[in-house]
Order: sequence, then C-alpha cells, then structure tokens
Amino acid sequence: MDKFVIRRPRIQNSPQKKDPGGKIYKQATIESLKRVVVIEDIKRWKTMLEFPDQTRENLVEALRELKKKIPSREVLKSTRIGHTVNKMRQHSDPEVACLAREVYTEWRTFIEKHLDRPSIEVRSDPKTETFRKNAQKLLSEALELERGCTLHGVQDCRPCSLLFPQPTHSAWHIMDHLLVENIERETFHLCSRLINGPYRRTVRALVFTLKHRAEIRAQVKNGSLPVGTFVQNHKK
Repeated sequence: MDKFVIRRPRIQNSPQKKDPGGKIYKQATIESLKRVVVIEDIKRWKTMLEFPDQTRENLVEALRELKKKIPSREVLKSTRIGHTVNKMRQHSDPEVACLAREVYTEWRTFIEKHLDRPSIEVRSDPKTETFRKNAQKLLSEALELERGCTLHGVQDCRPCSLLFPQPTHSAWHIMDHLLVENIERETFHLCSRLINGPYRRTVRALVFTLKHRAEIRAQVKNGSLPVGTFVQNHKK
C-alpha cells in the first residue's frame, strides 16, 4: 500500500502570537456576582471591622471586599453589617472613612430602589453550626478568657449569679468573644468554608498552641500577633 501513499514533508506552522491589545475574558463564578452574598463572608468581614485595635490594612481589605457586594435587606438586618459600616464612616483614618462612606451610600441607594425584590438565603446545616460552636468553645478555653455578664457588663454579677448559677446561661458570655469569633471565622475561610480534615487539624493546632505557648497566647490577646497571621501559620 505504500506505493499508493504520497508522503509529503511536514510543515512546521509557527505559533500565532496573541494580539496584546485584545480583550481577555475570564469565566465568571456564582460567588463573583455582586448580588450573590455569602453570609459567612459578611460575618467574617464584620468581625474584622469590629475587632478592637484592628490594623488599617485589614480594615481597608474588609471594606474593599464589602464594596464588591450588595447584601439584601434581610442580610443587612440579620448580620447588622450596615450598622458596622456606618460606624466606620467616623473612623480617624481618611481612607477607611472614605471607603465606608462609599459602601454605605451604595448599599442604601440600592436597597431604596429595590425594596420589593425577593431574595434567596442559604444557611449552613445544623451539624456544621454545632461543630463550629464547639470549635469556638475550645478556642475560648485555650485563650483563658474571662466570663462576664452581658446584662451589666461586669465579671462577677451577684444578681445574675443568683438567678442564673450556670455560667453557660445566655446572660453570660465570653468577654472578648470577638477574638474567638475572628479566629474561628478566619480558619473556616482558609479551609474553603468546609468542615473537613484541614479544618479539624487546624483548630486542634490552634488550640494546642494557645494552651501551651503562653507568649503566643499573650500576643494574640493583645493584638501584637494579627489573627490572620496566627491562623495562616498553623493551617494544616
């Protein structure tokens, strides 16, 4: 059969160069859409803004991420993120205050124009929420945070101790709960918002370090070691 086959030399085609001036399109994801809001991300940015002595860089980062989203009226009510952003408009740093004003104005304008539009909300399953609450409890114990009364703002509240002798009652809370919440939410975020092996191992590593490394525990509590850095260093 070879005598019936005409063999021709292969011609090496030179690769075509892409036009540098052409547009480069990127596939959009559901979460990248402005009106698609992940509740967990909103709560995470909220704790970043409310955390005492938060760094300017983290405040700017949180506000820039919030600027990319427009939460529904229901999300604004349930998370109270609008109140937090509103307070940031009075921040001493000009850039932080300016970003907060831009975010607040854009949200308010949009909500006023779209009051009648329905929204869809998706929550985590009860098992996930229970697991995360247990992780926060372990972190709070490792941080050796003091318990206090939410009604009167003191550590040893005689009236509430008589009415509610159990420290787990809703009248009591862990002072500095924002620190615990911030650590857990940062961990959940770095683990792709999944209760998986990396999340469990990271929580165990964080708890172990806080329990047995007094110097690191002190740095986390006084803010000299940023939460993001602390969690990132122990991510498994």
